[in-house]
Amino acid sequence: MRNPKLACCNFIPEVNELKEFAHRHGFAGIDWSFNQENLPQSPSEETALVKTISTLRPLEVRYHCAFKKIDLGDLDEGNSKEAISIFQRICRLVSKLDGRFLTIHVGLGRETTLDLSWNRTIERLADLVHHGNKMGVRLCLENLAWGWTSRPELFEKLIRKSGCWATIDLGHALVSPSILTQQYRVKDFVLPHAEKILNGHIYHEEKDDYHLPPEKLEDLQDRLRMLLELPWCDWWVLELKEEQPLLKTLEIVQGFLWRECASVPRNLTGSTIEI
Repeated sequence: MRNPKLACCNFIPEVNELKEFAHRHGFAGIDWSFNQENLPQSPSEETALVKTISTLRPLEVRYHCAFKKIDLGDLDEGNSKEAISIFQRICRLVSKLDGRFLTIHVGLGRETTLDLSWNRTIERLADLVHHGNKMGVRLCLENLAWGWTSRPELFEKLIRKSGCWATIDLGHALVSPSILTQQYRVKDFVLPHAEKILNGHIYHEEKDDYHLPPEKLEDLQDRLRMLLELPWCDWWVLELKEEQPLLKTLEIVQGFLWRECASVPRNLTGSTIEI
């Protein structure tokens, strides 16, 4: 793969301060999250967001959709159609922002998948992939800590059957029941579709919906090596939203990259790597 770009979340509300923070600490980009509260609701709000995002240049910006209980595969047809409308609107917005990547979820904020349809999820996820492609937006599905995408074998099926790309969340993978019970290894989240993974979310683990930083390199080392071997995963988001945990993780990740890239002749040109 190519040498990864390190990105931080839009955790600082004031965009000029966010840009200055990113430059000061050597981040190459911003992973901008939308939620129900900050999604523009009118053309004027969209125009204001375009202006806001433009001030972040030359930093690269990719997009992340953190919408709880809004699912394409909702068993309730009305809820499903509303979800389709929202996600299509976000694809159009990301395209308007000159964005090329959008990460979404299946089952975020739910405690059960009993109110979701597996077949409808795949069908409408595939439709959304097609919709995004027409606008130049690559749709990426992220693995969660529970539910269908927390199971490597189902995560693989959702990606393959819908044609979407993927975002691998290292903290979610570590606490997946499939991993904790040793049915699968963390690598099983990436092995079937290494060439489909475009983004990595980096922190140690998730506890009670809170992202914990690594205490030492050994906490992350194996998972970082896994990302480094992927052919197209060149966007590494340090997904912590408090400054000190973020900077602690940054120090560990930068140290890892310096040692790995300096001591081992790895493929960092963007061509495919066999794993």
